[in-house]
Amino acid sequence: MSDLTADKTRDLVREHYANVSTKNVGCAPGCCGAMPAGQSLSLGYTEGDLAAVPEGADLGLGCGNPNAIAALKPGETVLDLGSGGGFDAFLAARAVGPTGRVIGVDMTPEMISRARENARKVSASNVEFRLGEIEHLPVADQTVDAIMSNCVINLSPEKESVFREALRVLKPGGRLAISDVVAIAPIPPELQTQAAALAGCISGATPLDELKQLLAKVGFVDIEVTITPQSAEIVESWLAGASAFIASATIEARRHDPDAKQASAKASSACCPPGCCP
Repeated sequence: MSDLTADKTRDLVREHYANVSTKNVGCAPGCCGAMPAGQSLSLGYTEGDLAAVPEGADLGLGCGNPNAIAALKPGETVLDLGSGGGFDAFLAARAVGPTGRVIGVDMTPEMISRARENARKVSASNVEFRLGEIEHLPVADQTVDAIMSNCVINLSPEKESVFREALRVLKPGGRLAISDVVAIAPIPPELQTQAAALAGCISGATPLDELKQLLAKVGFVDIEVTITPQSAEIVESWLAGASAFIASATIEARRHDPDAKQASAKASSACCPPGCCP
């Protein structure tokens, strides 16, 4: 991957996922499978999740279930980075309810068309899909409560820009709930320059400690990166031996909310006037 420019990398990924959308082809090696339903069940989704989304939304893409860690609440605004056919976005829309809102962003026109058609099938009024790059989000500042993504950020050639944009659009106290791959050992050189390995969520994985440092650098707090229990099973299904150097993980972090600390201090002083508490 090191010899590819950022624009060439995006073009490669865009072309690959356009083919996934229009021709239902899988990746080899990669983070999508020939049987989407079976793949999604192995990632932690339930039969109920599969039944709750429109036909054609689940393309079997991903390496986890970000909805499981997002703790979404009714009325929240959610942003899905790399929304694909809309699978995670539709599940999030169910969680936030009619008073909430879900925005899916994807850089592949074919995926956006597919997701919008899926939304029309079920008259999903609280979810929309926008064409755009996750390094340059078409979303206003401080308007989002939670950001989800499923095995997409590893595909970006400019991950720092992705996280800076995520911080920009999150409200103070807003949170990340991401499923992605991380590198746990050096990735073999022959895979680092292989286009299929890049598009297949392997060669773009960031080392775990480096990822934590990057999140902290752009301003996130309460950072937690956790290897998922079924990680080896997931990545071995993409490429034999891959679990030796990459792992599926959940990535959680939060935008600092200065007002929360002040509110807590005010509450403490209100319930405990000077001189009445030990």
